[in-house]
Amino acid sequence: MNKIRYFDHAATTAVDEQVLNEMIPYFSIEYGNPSSIYSIGRNAKKAIEEARSRVAHAINCDAKEIYFTGCGSESDNFALKGVARANRSKGNHIITTKIEHPAILNTCKTLKNEGFIITYLDVDENGLINIDDLKNRITDKTILISIMFANNEIGTIQPIEEIGKIAKSKNIIFHTDSVQAVGNVEIDVRRMNIDLLSMSAHKFYGPKGVGAIYIRNGVKCNKIQDGGHQEKNKRAGTENVAGIVGLGSAVQRAYKNLKSYNAKLRKLRDYYESEVEKNIPYIKINGHKTNRLPGNSNISFKFVDGEALLLNLDMKGICASAGSACSSGSTEPSHVLLAIGLPDNIAKGTLRITFGMENTKDDVDYLVNCLVEIVQNLRNNSSEYLEFINKTNK
Repeated sequence: MNKIRYFDHAATTAVDEQVLNEMIPYFSIEYGNPSSIYSIGRNAKKAIEEARSRVAHAINCDAKEIYFTGCGSESDNFALKGVARANRSKGNHIITTKIEHPAILNTCKTLKNEGFIITYLDVDENGLINIDDLKNRITDKTILISIMFANNEIGTIQPIEEIGKIAKSKNIIFHTDSVQAVGNVEIDVRRMNIDLLSMSAHKFYGPKGVGAIYIRNGVKCNKIQDGGHQEKNKRAGTENVAGIVGLGSAVQRAYKNLKSYNAKLRKLRDYYESEVEKNIPYIKINGHKTNRLPGNSNISFKFVDGEALLLNLDMKGICASAGSACSSGSTEPSHVLLAIGLPDNIAKGTLRITFGMENTKDDVDYLVNCLVEIVQNLRNNSSEYLEFINKTNK
């Protein structure tokens, strides 16, 4: 069996050992229900509040503005449905983009069925929105702008602070899906005029099954889940104490080491892309060249089927992705890649590599060597490629 080399950190990350060590007592020793008044219940409640403070410190907000959820998708649903339904008397218009995560796009479909009007902004070839286009789409019925901080497939980072200023000047609530950004980008919700922000622990070396949402004090946002009075009556259900502790620990560690972590990932990413460009012809690197998550690389290999590429890499012990893990199994090309203007046949030959703390230069060398071999073998079996080569050589 080949050594596993993991290059899919945008899909999920392994739980950091120190994070896990903080979580363990809350599975067996400190197992109390946080709503109970006896000591082990109070201890669990105290741990949740400590995690809340850690998250708040990471993004510069008040701890009372943080609510824990089950994942990033729930946080996105909470933000859009909660705000839309709570502010319907003011208007029914929502602005988002064509490259959002399915958690946003499918929630917008639900809201459309409830009578809300959804505007989907185009993006340019780098995945960036046009600020003037955003301004022009705002109407007197616009109640919410939801634009992701950084794209999960191509890594492009949007001009969040500028969007926040526009939203604030128009008295429009601004939400950003920051599932890929938290732990990778400096975030200051006050300075950036962000009203709601979604995150998920497993994207920054915390556990799966726990997320959080920041809701600025004063923003009207209905709860979307009925039950008990947990999370200040915003999110019913017994809290995932161990998971919440893990989220708090992971986000604190992420921002403590952010500069060195980003520098390492950027160095690996740039080296990888330079080696691919040097050794494999007929490729296209997607996403903004500089305004991009440091560990993200999205490359389209012409004359190659992405699924076949992934299967061959897997046989070499390499874990990678063709796009969002939430869309795996789909035979359709990525909606993100189509939105930036790639034709179907090129979009389907795309590989997303996302680096993490355990990756090394040796891992990258192994990856590139495997890609050179696999891409050439796949192209040699492609009638489209052979026809192209014959025409080129005439």
